[in-house]
Amino acid sequence: MQIVLTPELEALVQQELDTGHYDSAIDVITQGINLLRQQDDLSQEQLESLRHEAQLGWEAAERGDLVDGPTAMAQIRVNFKAG
Repeated sequence: MQIVLTPELEALVQQELDTGHYDSAIDVITQGINLLRQQDDLSQEQLESLRHEAQLGWEAAERGDLVDGPTAMAQIRVNFKAG
C-alpha cells in the first residue's frame, strides 16, 4: 500500500522526525495508528463504564433509592472540588 501525504501532513511527520524521537516516517505513522487504537479502546471502555453506571442508577431508582436535586448537586460539587 502506498499513501500520499498532503503537504501539511508531510510537514507534521517531518516535525516529529526532527524531534529525534522517531527513526523514520513509518515509525511516526505507526505511532499515530497505535494512539488511535488506544483512543478507540479507551472510548469503548468508557462507554461500557457509563452503561454500567446508568444501569446501577436505574436499578437504584427502581428500588426508590433516590436523591433530590439540591442534594445531588451538592454531592457533585464536593466530588468536583475533591478532584
